[in-house]
This record gives sequence, structure tokens and C-alpha cells, in this order.
Amino acid sequence: MAVRAISSKDLGPALGLYSHGVVAAGGELVIVAGQVGTDATGRLVGPGDAGAQTKQAFDNIARVLAAAGCTMRDVVRFQTFLTHASDIDRFMAARREVFPTYYPDEVYPPNTLLVVSRLVQPELLVEIEAMAVRPAAGSRSERAARPRPAARRAGRPGSSKRRR
Repeated sequence: MAVRAISSKDLGPALGLYSHGVVAAGGELVIVAGQVGTDATGRLVGPGDAGAQTKQAFDNIARVLAAAGCTMRDVVRFQTFLTHASDIDRFMAARREVFPTYYPDEVYPPNTLLVVSRLVQPELLVEIEAMAVRPAAGSRSERAARPRPAARRAGRPGSSKRRR
């Protein structure tokens, strides 16, 4: 899917790894519920560590997107909730660490960051929601060029060719 970052000449540069806005080609909307720092077993990763919880939340988002036939590059919006303003730097550092693998072209989705009083469980420090656009079924050339989750690649002709 083609996601194109947009900005206005009337705005200063983004304050971090995000775009002021994006334009996404038409397709199906994929909404990812808020993901937190728990692993596949439900165990909290990095108790008290907002950076570790951020990385796990992004990994969880990537897994949900893969189940929908998408990648992180299909994300058109993040909304992040932190329980402590003092964790903003750890959140930003975690993004700087993982975003190059998700966004090698440095086209980042918009992100809204909110500091809230607490999440559903008090030990959770970070929750991240995502919205993605899965390319329309008719856009076969785009879909063929996109990386697919391993389970979906198996047995498909030409599936070993991936565009980066």
C-alpha cells in the first residue's frame, strides 16, 4: 500500500518519529485495539520499564496486523497512552530503537501521545492503538509486492520476491 507523508508549510518539523499526516490509498480499514507490554502468555514484559513495554506493545501490534494481512507500513495512525509523563523519554528511545526495522524509509505514521492517570491494570505503563489500511483486493500488483506473514507465503507462486 502506498502511504505518503504529508505536512504543511505552515507547520514546523515533527517533534519526533511521526508524520503530521498521511494519505493512504483506498482499501480496508484495520483497527488494532490498544496493545500493552504483555507477551503471548499474558506475562508482563519489563515490569516498571516503559521502554520494554513499548517495544512489546509495538511487537503485539505487528502480530495483530500480520493476522490481518498487513505490516507496520500499512499503519496510518497510532494513539499512545502513557501513565507517567516521566516515561516519555523511555517511550521515544524505544521507538527510535524499533522504528528503523518497521519504517526503513523513515515515513512514520502520525502519533498522538496522551498521558493518562492509569490503564486497565496499574502495572501497565504504555498502551498503543493502531489504525491501518489494507490495500483493496483489486490492487493485486501492490499486494504481490508486499511482504506477507510466513504462514501466508507458503506455497504461493512468486512469494519469495519481496520489495523493500
